[in-house]
Amino acid sequence: MSRGALLRAAYAALSLSVLLLDQATKLLVASTMALYESVPVIPGLFHITVITNRGALFGILHNLPDPYRAALFTAVPVAAVALMLTFQLRTAPTERSTQVGLALILGGAIGNLADRIRLGYVVDFLDVFVGTHHWPAFNVADASICVGVSVLLADILWRGVRHRRTALPPEA
Repeated sequence: MSRGALLRAAYAALSLSVLLLDQATKLLVASTMALYESVPVIPGLFHITVITNRGALFGILHNLPDPYRAALFTAVPVAAVALMLTFQLRTAPTERSTQVGLALILGGAIGNLADRIRLGYVVDFLDVFVGTHHWPAFNVADASICVGVSVLLADILWRGVRHRRTALPPEA
């Protein structure tokens, strides 16, 4: 097997790992806790709190009527998965940061899409807050997508810095 094929297999394994971890944690939480039950992990900062999210990111559009919501929240993740796969195939396997970012986004997108197809909503349970100020609850897939996007942004910024350094004329 070529080095490129081995790298692509590693990125696929990363996406699969995210998907499996996401689905396993959601199953564990949903099977052992009641909806809206909250268990303190770090009191005043982090709880495991089971909620369902019928909307998009942070519950956006959760009130959209069902036929439209179901179509939108299935079509958009399917398009995202297709885009991530396309970008992965068009990006050299040796561009590790880009490939890792795309693999993390892909695993997370498939994890949340699996919930939407199977359940009609996404299970969220990671509840981070300070006092009464809560970050919207999220899950492993959401965290993976955010980390993947951050990796891609850092990669883009770093490439820009490197490009500017090589484009500058030498100092006299």
